[in-house]
Amino acid sequence: MAKLYILIFSLLLAWNATAQTTYVSGTVTDGGGNALFGVSVFVKGTTSGTTTELDGTYQVTVSRGSALVFSYIGFITQEIAVGDQATIDVVLAENAVLLEGVVVIGYGTQKKKDLTTAVVTIDEKSIRDRPMVSAAEALQGKAAGVQVIQPSGKPGSDISVRIRGATSVLAGNEPLYIVDGVPTTDIRGLNPTDIETMSVLKDASSAAIYGARAANGVVLITTKRGKENTPVIRLNAYKGYSNLRKPIEVLTTKDYRELIEEIIPGSLDPTATGYTNWSDTVFGIGQNQSYQLAFSNGTENSAYMVSLNYLNNEGIVNPARFDRYSLRVNLDNQVKRWLKIGTNLNVLSSKTKDTPDNASSGRGGVIMSALNTPPFLQVYKDDGSGQFDPNPFQPSWENPVAYMEGPQQNQTDHRLFGNMNAEATLFKGFSLRTNIGIDLSSHQWDYYLDPFRTNFGRQQNGIGRADKSNTSTWIWENTAHYDKTMGNSHFTFLAGSSIQKLRWSDSYLEGNDFPDDVTVTTLNAANSITGNTWVEEWALASFFGRATYDYDSRYLLTVSLRRDGSSKLAQHWGTMPSFSAGWRISSEKFMEGMDFIYDLKLRAGWGVNGNQEGIPNYARYGLVNYYRRTPINPLAGPASVQVTYGNPDLRWETTAQSNIGIDLALFEGRANITLDAYLKKTKDVLLNVQLSNSLPITTIQTNAGEIENKGIELNISTVNLVKEFRWNTDFNISFNKNEVTALDYTDVYYFGRVYSNNQDVTIVKVGLPLGSFFGYVSEGVDPETGDIMYKDVNENGFFDPGDRTVIGNAQPDFIFGLTNSFSYKRFDLNVFFQGSYGNDIYNATRIDLEGMFDSKNQSIVVLDRWTPDNKDTDVPRAVGGGNVDNVRNSTRFVEDGSYVRLKAITLAYNVNPEGLKRVGIQKLGVYATGQNLLTFTNYSGFDPEVNAFGRSATELGIDYGTYPQARTLTLGVNVAF
Repeated sequence: MAKLYILIFSLLLAWNATAQTTYVSGTVTDGGGNALFGVSVFVKGTTSGTTTELDGTYQVTVSRGSALVFSYIGFITQEIAVGDQATIDVVLAENAVLLEGVVVIGYGTQKKKDLTTAVVTIDEKSIRDRPMVSAAEALQGKAAGVQVIQPSGKPGSDISVRIRGATSVLAGNEPLYIVDGVPTTDIRGLNPTDIETMSVLKDASSAAIYGARAANGVVLITTKRGKENTPVIRLNAYKGYSNLRKPIEVLTTKDYRELIEEIIPGSLDPTATGYTNWSDTVFGIGQNQSYQLAFSNGTENSAYMVSLNYLNNEGIVNPARFDRYSLRVNLDNQVKRWLKIGTNLNVLSSKTKDTPDNASSGRGGVIMSALNTPPFLQVYKDDGSGQFDPNPFQPSWENPVAYMEGPQQNQTDHRLFGNMNAEATLFKGFSLRTNIGIDLSSHQWDYYLDPFRTNFGRQQNGIGRADKSNTSTWIWENTAHYDKTMGNSHFTFLAGSSIQKLRWSDSYLEGNDFPDDVTVTTLNAANSITGNTWVEEWALASFFGRATYDYDSRYLLTVSLRRDGSSKLAQHWGTMPSFSAGWRISSEKFMEGMDFIYDLKLRAGWGVNGNQEGIPNYARYGLVNYYRRTPINPLAGPASVQVTYGNPDLRWETTAQSNIGIDLALFEGRANITLDAYLKKTKDVLLNVQLSNSLPITTIQTNAGEIENKGIELNISTVNLVKEFRWNTDFNISFNKNEVTALDYTDVYYFGRVYSNNQDVTIVKVGLPLGSFFGYVSEGVDPETGDIMYKDVNENGFFDPGDRTVIGNAQPDFIFGLTNSFSYKRFDLNVFFQGSYGNDIYNATRIDLEGMFDSKNQSIVVLDRWTPDNKDTDVPRAVGGGNVDNVRNSTRFVEDGSYVRLKAITLAYNVNPEGLKRVGIQKLGVYATGQNLLTFTNYSGFDPEVNAFGRSATELGIDYGTYPQARTLTLGVNVAF
């Protein structure tokens, strides 16, 4: 009987224990819905647990009332009470600071926690679901100290990138890009969707390993690769539409007739009463679309990634259009245990159609023509007639449609870009690597202006132009790397050499007087043809090394040295050193007990970089142009003329930079703060120094200036909420002060000439920043005469050119970016604001819109112009007869260019993968993205993010009929099979 009681008691205990335990299962994913493999799932307070499978699933036995803890490297640990739940799906939020993460640096990688330099990384998540044409767009507002400006909204146009300010007047100010180990200054052909990470090397100590090409910073771009046992087919597609953000209102025919009667009395025909809204005619609906198909997979010994993409961007003003076809192949092979080889190839082809802008209405500028063309004129008929009826100003006017359709401008580019590399590990910690890269491109530009749509075309009886160039670049780099750990000490050593050579050839032809048959547009049909040819080469040889040391990841040191030799200079060689150090304060004993501080590191560094980009290839020689005399005389031979003076003493610009920074992580990595301060001093700035006007050549290029940049950068990243509703914030702000500190030989330089008043807008002078505006100070309108009044700055009692002074500055006080990412269940919302504060814009468009000096149509601002009945106004009277008082460069046209822009807002939905797996779909996401939907600014022009002179650092912040950026709404889908 006793045995029976014992048996019954045991069964009751077992039943009770079973009632107190249960099975819990679920799936663990990241914020993007991707399954996480290897996540640790354990019962709090015990050693019982498991890890997730490849598809992110898990199953674990738990006691009721207990809690599960989910932990994974790079993600914030979550604790969830089990309660009565049988299924618990978890979305892990990424840690704001991933200390163990690997960051790409020059010729290698390094743990983020061991960095001693100013490096910022933009990952694939910042690019995903955001339609972009150029990869440089991904940098805007995402990295402190990096100013990205899209000077024009024209499809295929260049983007300006400044890392910690401009350092040069004539040489390049754009950063050096390293794409999978191959250097380039042009990434317009790179498909942004292929990018895995972008690392920006901001200070000299991080970029000095690239020596004479790194003064403007370096951007390291790593593209996606195949992963072991991860077969994926990805289809990404989007399509969007765009329109003009805001119009500029101009006069109706009635108001225009009244104005012209004041400027040119009696000039208008009474029948000139029609009306054409030229803005509605010119500005239309643009569209953008992209389709990408990518394949990737890998085994233990090999991996591949193949990507095909077609991108199309049609602008809001015809015929501007950009089409790009690209193919990328990335291969990795572990040939032997000690040898691996890799290949990265990018093949692309692009076609660009241009819409002329940044020009006056009288010189083919479509944007200015849309604003200035008299409103009574009509669009021409199919045969070209009708556009001048009735037009008293014939033949001085042609409408903007003639500028859009008259010239045919097509550009075709083909490019092969990539490298092959091999790395041999000879013994533990020691490896040799060789890298051979190529960049081959061909460029073809064709232009034809028909003989009937425009005045110039009729005068020349048709014009044809053609430019064809080929560029070939090859680079061969060899490096040795040694990595050694001894106790708490860790050393790395890098030594290498590089040799690079570029060859560029170009031919240009121009002809006019075409046959009457306008269908004949080939250049060889012209009666008069001229042409030129060029061939240029340069080479760069380099030797470099770097050593790093860290003790217990607490005390850190990095030293590098590079020596470059350039064929561009008579004094070929230059040496560029750098060093940096770091102290992980949070690892010290006196920090114990401060648990809220997750990581605290102090960094400091110094280094020197060079800038050889802007040096002409043969600057040390005096160049001579040869040409054939006209008429051709075989006995006379070619004529020649010297066009430049040689300068054997020319040196490349060098920039010495000091940097100090703090990296602070709080609350187990939920908050990350990075603060940097820097000082950049550039010497030997290249300038075209003025010589005597009596000489045949009046300038010589030499080293004749110094420029300084100093600033502060702050970046804050936080994980605000981590439960079912997740919220992350990234904020960065940058302050930079730019100043010209020295000029030799010539005291002042002028740039940025505007055709409408034939005056230069910007000035380069000691004590001023680059992009300073120069002109008169407007003091309003004389109420008695209606004339504009200018300040007597030099106090000599009368108005003269000596009254010109600094009237504005295109450099911002600060720039910033703010991104908030929200996730709830399968919905993601990303809101990205970007802005600039304190910068001025010289609105040269207003010269032609408010000058009231000729027959151009004007903006509605002039409705408030001075008249005998309207004397209390700041708009001067209408003038004529060659009077230019209204259009002098002055404060009248300087405006506050500050803005805050909703650069991108994206709403995405990730479809539940459970129902998709049956049809072979791993992931399906759809999204809608709005770009430039809201812009808060006081600027009166089309767009505050503008520069008529493109990427120039001196002719900065000028708006002169520039193709504006558009508002865009895009729908997209991402599918993974």
